[in-house]
Amino acid sequence: MNAPSKPGSKADREALRQDMANAGCALADVAVEMRTRFKMRPREAWRHAHGWTLQETADRITQASVRRLGESVAADASLLGKWEKWPGPSSRRPSLPVLFSMAEALSCRVEDLLDLEDRRALPEADLHLLARHPSAAEPSSTPTTSPPINPVPKPVGFNLVRLAADESATWAQWAEASNVGDIALEQLMAETRSLASDYLTSDPVALFVRTRALRDRVFALLEGHQYPRQSTDLYVAAGYLCGLLTWMSSDLGQLRDADTQGRTAWLCAELARHNNLRAWVLSTRSKVAFWDGRLREAINFARHGASYHTTGTVAVLLACQEADAWSELGAHDEASAALAHAEDARVAMSGEDEIGGIFACQPARQENYAAAVQLRIGRSADALGAADNALALLAVQPVRAYGTEAQIHISQAAAHLATGETEGALEALAPVLALPPDHRLEPVTRRLSDLRAGIGRPYVSGTTAVGLRQAIEEFCVDSAPRHLALSPGEGSA
Repeated sequence: MNAPSKPGSKADREALRQDMANAGCALADVAVEMRTRFKMRPREAWRHAHGWTLQETADRITQASVRRLGESVAADASLLGKWEKWPGPSSRRPSLPVLFSMAEALSCRVEDLLDLEDRRALPEADLHLLARHPSAAEPSSTPTTSPPINPVPKPVGFNLVRLAADESATWAQWAEASNVGDIALEQLMAETRSLASDYLTSDPVALFVRTRALRDRVFALLEGHQYPRQSTDLYVAAGYLCGLLTWMSSDLGQLRDADTQGRTAWLCAELARHNNLRAWVLSTRSKVAFWDGRLREAINFARHGASYHTTGTVAVLLACQEADAWSELGAHDEASAALAHAEDARVAMSGEDEIGGIFACQPARQENYAAAVQLRIGRSADALGAADNALALLAVQPVRAYGTEAQIHISQAAAHLATGETEGALEALAPVLALPPDHRLEPVTRRLSDLRAGIGRPYVSGTTAVGLRQAIEEFCVDSAPRHLALSPGEGSA
């Protein structure tokens, strides 16, 4: 069963127009009813009385203005929407030539398009000109010809000077207005930090919904008007939020969607000219490329990010990601060199991370990368040492990221399997296999699947190995990406 439409919906407007047309009402009567019933501004009510869209009406205004000597108007749907809302927020005052062209297009008088609120906001010079030269166009329910043209005489003398001053003052009022304040910007960044931190420990799908909602709020603010520095801050917030959605999308196995979010995050970083954001966005894009098998691209993203002058730990993470991709390619020397670069970046690090949470590379996270890299280049003992160090470091962190901790345990298990220690591998994997399904992210299930393939090797056998393979298989089937794929979606009953 369909939900009832909201009052003032297109269906309501069309029904009203039809009822009043059947009753023989004039167009002006329809406009008045639209205003009173649906709380519309006068200009919007007249447009809906005709049943026209914003763009259709804008085209007619442009055409009408061409017939008025020296008063051409270039109208579009967005601009008309602002004229209709005036003098409300995010609006623009229509000039007298616009009002006369609008009246001609809508087959009404200029006076019909203005209410008391409009008249109070109009410059005094405009009110004088309207009083001396009212519109001669009369409304009609079925207009067939254009109403007579009544050009507005050009202002001269003191009226011209006053009109120019009023126009400048009106523009200055618009330029000075902002739809966001410094306190609101501070709150947006605080909420972004909270989301980045919560993602380390919370349900990823619920965090995705919250992050998307906050991103939409920031996007809506950017569509309004604010000071340039405030726009820059909003682009920074939008970039970090899209970066979070990039990371989350890839963790949920949606790599193509993650790429799209990453491109938007990069656009925001470029518009803000913010080096830390640029580097973190390139880090998220390197992650997506790595899990998508585009290893050379992952390396290029990581190196590009490292080329920016940054503060905090992003340079450490970028070097770790480069090492990760080189080790997957089997390039031992390059992987080792990148791990060394990560150590150097840690020593040279200055300042704090702006966001933190997932956008931070604590020592435990760095050791986690080192363990995985050492495994791939055949250094099992070094991998086991790095994994042990990572767990020790993680134990003293105020926030323990379950995804990082799971991958550390997987590296531990893989190092044990490399030396035939199946029991040690099973013990290392116990905390991973106990993760609830909502926390079983794509990187964890992918690494477990790789580990399961290694259990089939000749030196890994026995009852324990068989049980381990079965446990991993069951774990991967009941995972967060799997639940997401099977979810009914928002549109289901």
